[in-house]
Amino acid sequence: MEEQIISLEEFWDLKNQYPLIDARSEGEFAQSHIPGAVNIPILNNQERIEVGTLYKDQGSEEATIKGFELVGPRFHLILKETLNRFPEKKIILYCWRGGMRSQILSWLLTMVGFEVYRLKGGYKTYRTYTYELVRKQWDFIVLGGKTGTGKTHLLKKMQEKGEQVIDLEGLAKHKGSSFGAIGQPAQPTVEQFENKLAEELRKLDPEKPIWVENESRKIGRVILPDLFYQQMLRAPLIDVIKSEKERTQLIKEEYANLPTDDLIFAVLRLKKRLGGLRTSQAIEAIVEGNHEAWISNLLVYYDKAYTFDLDKHADDNILRLDLTGLSSDTSIQKLLETKHQIHGKHSQTSD
Repeated sequence: MEEQIISLEEFWDLKNQYPLIDARSEGEFAQSHIPGAVNIPILNNQERIEVGTLYKDQGSEEATIKGFELVGPRFHLILKETLNRFPEKKIILYCWRGGMRSQILSWLLTMVGFEVYRLKGGYKTYRTYTYELVRKQWDFIVLGGKTGTGKTHLLKKMQEKGEQVIDLEGLAKHKGSSFGAIGQPAQPTVEQFENKLAEELRKLDPEKPIWVENESRKIGRVILPDLFYQQMLRAPLIDVIKSEKERTQLIKEEYANLPTDDLIFAVLRLKKRLGGLRTSQAIEAIVEGNHEAWISNLLVYYDKAYTFDLDKHADDNILRLDLTGLSSDTSIQKLLETKHQIHGKHSQTSD
């Protein structure tokens, strides 16, 4: 078999058909990679530094020879691993720039009958694309509302209705508060988050509005791209209103079954903002299983924080929508009516 060099456009067509191998070092892969890729390093972290230093000091020939010297004894192990993982023998392959590492792995795999598609320009080409895509102009509608108004649930329901939705908290693996990391896997790096965000954005129609939840620029440790965040601040914001009783019940359903220690640590992280008394009261209520009490206690803080955050948006761009007591279906209907109202205004403005 011979390898085929593919462009980024061809890569998108093939991405969901074949497994994807990243031939870079484990450190590079951990920092960021194409979502869905499997890491089979040709050079590990230390070897990569060694070869890179030699390339700078003595040129590509010496570096290439050194690369083969380091990886040669492992050729049989790499082949066994790849054959075991991908018995169908069809893969897409990339390294940093589509150079030596992916060429070596491609050569190895074609020797045992693999059909190899190697990405021209490597991960660098992909990353340039995703970096630029998340910084393009988008037509957002921001769904706001105090903690416990069920924004994530509403967005999921609207997506089921065919609306364009980006779940920023889902991509960031964090629910955006001191409690947001509980029960979640490790957060991606900022670069990996942007890759995942770009993969979602490229599926959507840029001519149609995209719903996003109102977020701070930081979601846990993830930071939204500045231009992306500034567009969110300028976009129309629908401020969902629910009763405190409904909000408390929703938070209780989401958090009451989580480990007590995790809830206490989350409260302790807010101690400076809550103050000593409120912190002690909240922890005591958690220990006693009095969920309504600690939730009500914390809502005082979170409501103030939300009001502060809302002030970043222009007041004439905020539409308040009272969904108190309404069913999920009726709430979605009201949101879609508000969306049409927003776009009616936009059409008149552009005329």
